[in-house]
Amino acid sequence: MADILIKQIEAQLNCKVTHQQMVGGGCIAQTSIIHTNNNASYFLKQGFSGTMFRKEANGLAELNKAKAIRIPDIVLVDDNFLLLESIETGSKTNSFFTDFGKAFARLHHYKNASFGFYEDNFIGSSPQINQQADNWTDFYMSNRLLYQFKMAEQNGYVDAAFRKQFNHIEKLLPKIIDGSDEAPCLLHGDLWGGNYMVDRGSNPVLIDPAVYYGHREADLAMTKLFGGFSPDFYEAYNEEYPLLVGYKYRENIYLLYHVLNHLNLFGTSYKHQAMQLMSSYI
Repeated sequence: MADILIKQIEAQLNCKVTHQQMVGGGCIAQTSIIHTNNNASYFLKQGFSGTMFRKEANGLAELNKAKAIRIPDIVLVDDNFLLLESIETGSKTNSFFTDFGKAFARLHHYKNASFGFYEDNFIGSSPQINQQADNWTDFYMSNRLLYQFKMAEQNGYVDAAFRKQFNHIEKLLPKIIDGSDEAPCLLHGDLWGGNYMVDRGSNPVLIDPAVYYGHREADLAMTKLFGGFSPDFYEAYNEEYPLLVGYKYRENIYLLYHVLNHLNLFGTSYKHQAMQLMSSYI
């Protein structure tokens, strides 16, 4: 399969691949840098068949519409691979997180008429449902929390206590989110420390998105799940695009989606954290 894929790339780019260097960092796809006989280099993702790579490419293209943060150029995409420009990594300057925070705020200024996206995609390797809606509370419950909860039921992770907590959250959600109404904005959807790069000019580069149009607080909450973003990032963001009163109170409800997803992807080690997030509102 690897040889067939390389030959396909060579035919489409009209070149010869001279060297393939495997690189780490991806927990889902196999990643490598390929070098060609015309002195070009590309970043190759492979290891899946289906729609995942096409959906990722569509997400990158959507992020690029905002012209706010550098996004890798899409070179080729197929059911079996995604070929992107190869971006040389650099080091963070002292102003990196300030610049990143401002740029991320500018991304969130890119708006849409409805919540969701024109297609479903993936969050990690889990399906992400993006059925469009006019109401954020309804969208978030049905497309995000309830979908993941039902998946957790199917996986055998839901007991009586977990179900009781979730039923409380379902009833409380309108009250939790009350007062935070905003127009749908473009979200990366899965921004943590492993889903951005630093280029040679010390500019942030967004990778591996789970794009949709939603509430920007959901994007910011994900950055808190594993840490890795300095206070300068949040201060600069808030200066560029001030957050609404109560955003810290709502943070846990947005973290819950990602923790439920991690529960479904990686197992019961995330169950206690999901229970704690739900308990914070009860």
